[in-house]
Formats: sequence, structure tokens, C-alpha cells
Amino acid sequence: MPTIDEGLRAALAARAELSDLPILVLSQYVEETYAAELLAQGARGIGYLLKDRVGRVEQFLEALDRVAAGGTALDPEVVSQLLTRKSSAGPLQSLTAREREVLEHMAQGKANATIAAELTVSERAVSKHIGSILAKLGLEPDDGTVHRRVLAVLACLEGRGGY
Repeated sequence: MPTIDEGLRAALAARAELSDLPILVLSQYVEETYAAELLAQGARGIGYLLKDRVGRVEQFLEALDRVAAGGTALDPEVVSQLLTRKSSAGPLQSLTAREREVLEHMAQGKANATIAAELTVSERAVSKHIGSILAKLGLEPDDGTVHRRVLAVLACLEGRGGY
């Protein structure tokens, strides 16, 4: 793209027109404002990866499949920068370092088993951390129509709900 943000602006415009359109952004840099705005339009079928991750073909294809199926795929650096930006206020202050780490992995679309393996803890420990994160963010269980993991990530990345 000719300018740094032209592709991101095009993605935002496309998503505004077609809210269910899966979008996987590949960028050289983390553009926090555009990343947060893209996520604010809904996390279903959204991905934001840095171009240097594309060299890991298997991981890239997994992310592409996940986004096409309606999931999320966020580059760890994108998550880190967005969480760091939001950490000065809101519920992130109440999260422990391990809970923030689990939340970063959740934002990358990883399953509990994968998070447990990467953090070298049990799946039960991951489940407990997620339960604590959801409670601290005020995301109580509902009738199952809302995916609380996605809401937790969005609440922190977007600063929604008074956070």
C-alpha cells in the first residue's frame, strides 16, 4: 500500500460495510489506533499480524483459517502494545501479571491447552486464571449466547464498558 495506514483504513471501511467480512490485516508496524478501531467493530473474523510472522507458514495458515471461520488472530506484539496502552487505567490494574499473560494468549485466539503448554502450567490453572479475569472484568456467566473470552479481550483492548 502506498501509505502506512491506507490498508488499515480500507479494512475499516470494508468492515463497516460488511460487518461479517473476515479481515486479516498484515502490517509492518503496530498501528494502535487502527487496531483498536478494527477490534471495536467486533472481534468475529478479525486478525492483525505483523508481516515478519508470515514467514512461519504453518502459523500464518492457522491464523488465516481461524479468521475465515469467524475467530480472531492477533499478533503477540499487537496485543502487548494495546494492553500496555490500556494498562494505566481500568481493570488491567487489578489483574496479576500471570492473568495479563493469560489474557494476551486469549487475545491471540489460543485454546486453554495451548496456553497451558506455553506457560508451563496446568489447564486447570489456566481455567482458574480465566475465571478470575472474567470476574475482575465483571463478565458474569449468561445464557451462553455471548463469548465472554472475546468480551474480556475487547474490554481491555478497547477500554469499553467504563474500563
